[in-house]
Amino acid sequence: MAHAPLFKLLRLRYLGAMSLSCPMPTPRYDAITLAHGGGGTLTAALIHAIFLPAFGAGPSAPHDATLFSLGGRRAAFTTDSYVVQPLFFPGGDIGSLAVNGTVNDLLMAGAKPVALTAGFILEEGLPLDTLRRVVDSMRAAAGIAGVAILAGDTKVIGRASGDGLYINTSGVGEIVVAEPLAPERIRPGDAIILTGDIGRHGIAVMAQRHGLSFDPPVASDCASLHGPMLELFSTGLSPHCARDLTRGGLGGALCELAAAAGVAIQIDEAAIAVAKPVRGACELLGFDPLFVANEGCAAIFTPLEHVDATLAVLRRHPATAHAAVVGTVTAGRGVSARTGLGTVRRLMPPSGEQLPRIC
Repeated sequence: MAHAPLFKLLRLRYLGAMSLSCPMPTPRYDAITLAHGGGGTLTAALIHAIFLPAFGAGPSAPHDATLFSLGGRRAAFTTDSYVVQPLFFPGGDIGSLAVNGTVNDLLMAGAKPVALTAGFILEEGLPLDTLRRVVDSMRAAAGIAGVAILAGDTKVIGRASGDGLYINTSGVGEIVVAEPLAPERIRPGDAIILTGDIGRHGIAVMAQRHGLSFDPPVASDCASLHGPMLELFSTGLSPHCARDLTRGGLGGALCELAAAAGVAIQIDEAAIAVAKPVRGACELLGFDPLFVANEGCAAIFTPLEHVDATLAVLRRHPATAHAAVVGTVTAGRGVSARTGLGTVRRLMPPSGEQLPRIC
């Protein structure tokens, strides 16, 4: 359990900082705020107002990777940037996070990851030992996931112009399923499988950033899901859709997917695993664990007849050993959650994010 006096002090300081850096949504913004980077409604508004008109309509529904054809072969492409602070945290660092996050995005589209690129924004004064440690971590994570880092770039910015180190990664993968995983394939009757417990990454990063201690310690779930997902694909158990639960957590992802697919989603909070120290931290700080970020956990939408076989595959792998069914898809609209008290609450998409700089 966390030390209560320290938590009380942190709560006042942290929530005060949040009120300054992550404002409540208003009908219109004239400048970028931190909330625009949270993966919620403000991020979506930014994409639809600025980027889609400039770059094209894109896919019919938002997804973790975009599909394209390369020499007659189906492929997926994705890109992401990582600005996590601190650079190192229990369970991972910005380097392993960048590789695993990009690999998982490709897997969520039904692709076997093949190659990555890496771009580094380096702040003047960054110790070379820090950079070397991050790069070694990236190499190790890429080796575990079976991908190559084939190209890269470096840029240096002035001292006090950044947070030491930012990383951008892009990845390409080969589609290995008959029908790519996509939000529009979600159907009423699908079961929702959660591959692990939630909230560990967001709480681990926040604790490291503010010097909190937990008993037992909280480590990020940062991991690649290539093992279980590729086995699912190879056995023909291709889900309708999958989403890794990063910014916005499980709740944010489900709200986005329900809207994209035009369906209703019902989940059972009692079936969702939350580690005791994570739950305690959320209660003390006023966070909803359903909306706290993860970096090695996914929601998988699969036909009801494939549930048992899918669970059997997932439970053979350490990263997904505790996979469980947590909900179902029905006709209708929106996302609802049955609480431990037997009541039902409506989940709404977040405007920003609860914890800053978690990826």
